[in-house]
Amino acid sequence: MRIVITECDHDSFDAEHEVTGLAGAELVLTQSRDATELVENAAGAEGVLVQYAQITAEVMDALPALRAIGRYGVGVDSVDVAAATERGIAVCNVPDYGTEAVSDHAVGMALAAARGIPRLDRGVRAGSFDLAVVRPLYQTRDRVFGVVGMGLIGTATARKAAGLGYEVIGYDVAAEPGAATFHGFASVSLDELLERSQVVSLHTPLTEGTRGMIGAAELARMRTDAILVNTSRGGVVDTPALVDALAAGSIRAAAIDVHEQEPLPPDHPLTTFDSVVLTPHLAWYTEESYDELKRRTVANVIDVVAGRAPRNIVNPEVLGAPGRNATCAPVAVRTGA
Repeated sequence: MRIVITECDHDSFDAEHEVTGLAGAELVLTQSRDATELVENAAGAEGVLVQYAQITAEVMDALPALRAIGRYGVGVDSVDVAAATERGIAVCNVPDYGTEAVSDHAVGMALAAARGIPRLDRGVRAGSFDLAVVRPLYQTRDRVFGVVGMGLIGTATARKAAGLGYEVIGYDVAAEPGAATFHGFASVSLDELLERSQVVSLHTPLTEGTRGMIGAAELARMRTDAILVNTSRGGVVDTPALVDALAAGSIRAAAIDVHEQEPLPPDHPLTTFDSVVLTPHLAWYTEESYDELKRRTVANVIDVVAGRAPRNIVNPEVLGAPGRNATCAPVAVRTGA
């Protein structure tokens, strides 16, 4: 069983080696800079672990032994899932490893922006005790916190925001039209959420349907005292439109952990606003979530290669079907409550 890490910037791979060692699998760490190197480095691999690399149909065809692709994270937008499904290749992710970490970070960023904490910190360091730069400030109670995407992370964020006194409303494409609640919180349309919320927190995957979903028209619907928080994917927000909205003062502030271009250039327009809080795509990270991510990413791939249904798979229809995983056990159908 040969498993190759195509490229990864983690500082240690002890967790992966421990998991593969117990399974009797060979783990090979590579740092492939392009598709050509990736194919060369992953030759003969039955499974690959991917952080940022693009796994295209051409890459899959050049790796005929490949049966499983494990993505370090929730999103799989760097993998051509349709092409993998056509070839019977399993695509696995870890959809729930960072639920607490990301929701903690989203709420923390919302509070930092709402209270003007980074701006006040810079002022104190410069010898200023001036409150005027962040006025007006408001308490959280009775303010409206809107969550876009009420999955595991969005629902956890909603729960924490409610605990701080916010009135929480949510929007999710999976919510039944006209339903009063979804996952325990008031369910509204996206337009209503944008028009009512003092905080709009994004928790949606990046798909063709969500790319640029918060653009000029959506930003124009938001309140002038609203804060936009994004801990999902950079491409969900039209960044130039956000810059324009901040410059025009049509929204109050933004708190952004994920960016369309990473790393964010030091001279990027977002860095010029004192009302913007920026972090370097680390909402997912805690010591606990880091270890869980690494172990479960490789465990999913090992399961597939060993002929077992993995805990997490994006395209379960490939298991036991004609293709590279025809002999793999299918995902069990759950019955009962």
